[in-house]
Amino acid sequence: MSMITVNCHEVEPILHELMIYVADQVAAVPFIKFHKFILTPIMDDESVNGDDVISSIKEFLDSIGEKHNYAVILNGDTITIKSIHGKQIERKKQPQSQLFSCAHCGHVTPYEVEHNNHVKIHYL
Repeated sequence: MSMITVNCHEVEPILHELMIYVADQVAAVPFIKFHKFILTPIMDDESVNGDDVISSIKEFLDSIGEKHNYAVILNGDTITIKSIHGKQIERKKQPQSQLFSCAHCGHVTPYEVEHNNHVKIHYL
């Protein structure tokens, strides 16, 4: 798939954290659109693997103790995260932090130090 949409309507309080984590794991460029985010490949001739995205989402949900409360469903080029028991994730929305993006390859991180170290790799 060249592009994947992840519908986060039922997990909106963690949308930003989830988007950053998944984009880093699958090496894709993320874009936010209302209650969802879109992952596009870094290079035009590449594609985003839906199975890798699902695995990353499940890893993230497991890391916050919510893996057993949500199903991750792939339908075409859209992945939907659905609550199994009607449970909602309750988190205070944190102010959006700044994201740093590599101009060379599109790597995205919320950490300036990690970004600076990443950019240095391109000049070795």
